[in-house]
Amino acid sequence: MAIWKIDASHSDVEFKVKHLMISSVTGYFGKYEGTAESSSDDFTDAKITFEADVNSISTKNEQRDQHLQAEDFFHAAQYPKLSFVSTGVKKVDDENYKVTGDLTLRGVTKPVELAVEFSGIVKDPYGQTKAGFDIKGKINRKDFGVSFHAVTDNGGLVLGDEVKLQASVQLVKQA
Repeated sequence: MAIWKIDASHSDVEFKVKHLMISSVTGYFGKYEGTAESSSDDFTDAKITFEADVNSISTKNEQRDQHLQAEDFFHAAQYPKLSFVSTGVKKVDDENYKVTGDLTLRGVTKPVELAVEFSGIVKDPYGQTKAGFDIKGKINRKDFGVSFHAVTDNGGLVLGDEVKLQASVQLVKQA
């Protein structure tokens, strides 16, 4: 059984949500860790865990970041981490997978499905074995108790309910 860990210096974990229903705001997690345990090089039997530090959120706007950490959104004081634990990996073709698992956010756990593109395995110049993945999914924020609601003067929504999840992840095989 090989253990693979996220190389955070070569990975990005982000989310996007509609603002005023005309554009998207992107947020990033600066601190996170994840592991995949697999006995096969195609990761079809992988057991995947991921955890992000909610206090590491950045949207490139300090006031908004503080609001996201408040009770209206992630409620970081009570729920400082969000986590994902896989329940299944299904290979669609050589590059594409469907990964199912349980996402826990604000103390609420719900099943999610992620589309994963596997870019392959290579050895880097330092002799480390690396694997690359691009991950996409979406959730409804209200399913996780993120119910902040505001409307514009003309009755339009300030914030969409759908949150797009995106990650570009490089894993390092552990010795």
